[in-house]
Amino acid sequence: MITAPSARRPLSRPARLLTAAAVLALTVTLAGCVGTGTGVRTSDDDILPPAVASPGVGTTQARPPQPPTDTATPTATPTAMSTARSTARVLPERLPGLGPRTLAKIPADARQVVLVTGEGRNSSTLRTVLYRRTGDGWEAGPIWPAHNAREGWTDDHHAGDLRSPIGVFTLTDAGGLLPDPGTELPYDRSGGFTIGGTGFAEEPLAGSFDHVVAIDYNRKPGTSPLDRTRPLGAGRGGGIRLHIDHGGPTHGCVSLQRNHIRHLLRALDPDRHPVIVMGDAESLAR
Repeated sequence: MITAPSARRPLSRPARLLTAAAVLALTVTLAGCVGTGTGVRTSDDDILPPAVASPGVGTTQARPPQPPTDTATPTATPTAMSTARSTARVLPERLPGLGPRTLAKIPADARQVVLVTGEGRNSSTLRTVLYRRTGDGWEAGPIWPAHNAREGWTDDHHAGDLRSPIGVFTLTDAGGLLPDPGTELPYDRSGGFTIGGTGFAEEPLAGSFDHVVAIDYNRKPGTSPLDRTRPLGAGRGGGIRLHIDHGGPTHGCVSLQRNHIRHLLRALDPDRHPVIVMGDAESLAR
């Protein structure tokens, strides 16, 4: 017996809702497979909530990002990092530790300063820093330990007083027993820089003049450090130099360790008109 096909019964409301949900789930799944989808963070730049889609069938509103729940230190913002970099670049407009009288003696065109600061008026130990003038201020190099004269410092240096002269002096000439290590200063290599004997602490002096920079105290700039011209007269002393440290106080010079004097020679640039500012801390602060 052939019966007429039964009429298709319409889906109930719960069934229609279930079918729509299944279709939506399938659509979202397929979208995820091709790398798209609302609310997926793809880079560090994606820090704002995604745009909300227009209301309609199968769309949902994206949830705003939730605040972090951990207690880790927050990442610095670009503004904070820029501020930190700016702070790190702040350089002094004035050379530290120098008073108005000392600053006034530094030539206006000097853009390199070897700052030699003694521990005390009668001390023979000190620290040395090479400063370079930049558009942002004075940039300091490393601190180097050094020695000066056995009896310390004086404003009125004379031959044989065993004190180093206080003041601001140009640095124009170099030389030594060994070949030029690469300085831009005029360099006189000569056997005249040979030295022997022992120092005040019985330390050997050999090699102390392997490299030297003449300090233009009572000398004629533009000549070899061996030149014995004394514009102020022989009684005011002379032959004051930066040279290699021999492990003890000097007669009047400033002595640096071998690697430091070589570094200084390569750094000094006559186009920057280098000078040395030297003395005990209290005197330099005047």
